[in-house]
Amino acid sequence: MRKDETGGGPTRIAFQGEPGAYSHEACRIARPELVAVPCRTFEDVVDTVHAGEADLAMLPVENSTYGRVADIHHLLPESGLHIIDEAFVRVHISLLGLRGARLEDIEEAMSHPVLLGQCRSFLRHHGIRAVTGADTAGSARHVAEAGNRALGALASELAAEIYGLDILARHVEDNDTNTTRFLIMSRHPDYARRAENMMTSFVFRVRNIPAALYKALGGFATNGVNMTKLESYMVNGSFSATQFYADIEGHPDDRNVRLALEELEYFTSSMKILGVYPANRPRG
Repeated sequence: MRKDETGGGPTRIAFQGEPGAYSHEACRIARPELVAVPCRTFEDVVDTVHAGEADLAMLPVENSTYGRVADIHHLLPESGLHIIDEAFVRVHISLLGLRGARLEDIEEAMSHPVLLGQCRSFLRHHGIRAVTGADTAGSARHVAEAGNRALGALASELAAEIYGLDILARHVEDNDTNTTRFLIMSRHPDYARRAENMMTSFVFRVRNIPAALYKALGGFATNGVNMTKLESYMVNGSFSATQFYADIEGHPDDRNVRLALEELEYFTSSMKILGVYPANRPRG
């Protein structure tokens, strides 16, 4: 594990949400040795790391069912943090209830609207009404505090552990491949080649010339570099200013990657590497 400037390893990792959120679960899975620090917003996660109250940040960037996480690509380039790892976490949804409650007791289930939408078949089959909550872990906490045996929560098994609830049904999601990709970020970059298969993430803006994007990306094709993600988004609400986020396979020291990035820079007005990190196993 990378050492920080004090000579010790990281001890704390910040995430967005309440204890028991899926980002908290991602911390448990990817960095079980670290203390997880809950934060209210994504911006608070970044600020917590910069303030030294946490060493790493766990940020969700995309979900296999619902696409990219809103606003996260705007945050990453300006965060001042660097990607050092990625983690793919399966989203398993459980129905939680008060201790001693049974599945047939549940009349209403509370959760974030996105999770409610992922469990429509299960809820309909059991005649359970969906109730909108602020978030998944917060819904579990509400069920624990409300003391109503007819009210359940759709959340993680970790939330059941934290709030003292029973798991009444496991893996109730309609899509059994639902996965979220997280980026683990640090105040310090780590460009060491820590695995055979490496990833490089960066953002860029193309110059205002005809076919600039086509020309900028041509170097990746001619040099045999696989681009696994390319997304565009507006900058500062302007329709004329577009920034692109990209993930490629390889390390900047690889000859083909170096040549492709050099060609990219020729056709761009700005380019910034966000991180170099080992490819997580699910990619293979």
